[in-house]
Amino acid sequence: MPTLILVRHGRSTANTSGVLAGWTPGVTLDERGAAQAATLPARLTALPLSEVVTSPLQRCQETLRPLLEARPGLRVHVDERIGECHYGDWSGRKLAELKDEPLMEIVQAHPSAAAFPGGESLRAMQTRAAEAVREWNARVEREHGADAVYLMCSHGDIIKSLVADALGLHLDLFQRISVEPCSVTAIRYTRLRPFLVRLGDTGDFASLAPREEAGEEAGEGDAPVGGGAGAP
Repeated sequence: MPTLILVRHGRSTANTSGVLAGWTPGVTLDERGAAQAATLPARLTALPLSEVVTSPLQRCQETLRPLLEARPGLRVHVDERIGECHYGDWSGRKLAELKDEPLMEIVQAHPSAAAFPGGESLRAMQTRAAEAVREWNARVEREHGADAVYLMCSHGDIIKSLVADALGLHLDLFQRISVEPCSVTAIRYTRLRPFLVRLGDTGDFASLAPREEAGEEAGEGDAPVGGGAGAP
């Protein structure tokens, strides 16, 4: 079966302002995010991509723009199932204030039971994204062969949930996974099992350096809901 390249969108204006964007319109890449997106063509130059699938949200489409300009013949498909989690009433709110919400503890420690007020559950998010991947795997294999490589541009929580699915991890463990803005994650699917062959690869180790503000977004030791802003 095909190899899936998962690209998280570049750093966005919501990432840098500490806001949980969700499906809020008008969230774009910031200057660093645009620079990250500009590196994608060179980073992926060795890969014979057969198709590109993207979240409908603007920050994903902006991330893909340099790659599509470099490969004008590449077909692009929009699939809402790999769009960001519907955070409902939490959308547009500061992460610093959300950390005090009782639900945040559930999101961190027992995400399979977390449902956002006015939005969707994390379990429903993972289910729709995994179904999209399985359908695209079958379509890409049918149209391009079992060794095909295709790309999806999506969001932090979506990609983390797909990695958990590929590894056979319970959703309650998905907050232990981290994917930075514009990072590349690769999953090779086979008839019997998937193989995680890259995880959150940016080629940049700056995010591993200690930071004074570490843990401030959601609380010390918590996972950044929505994916975080990455290295400064």
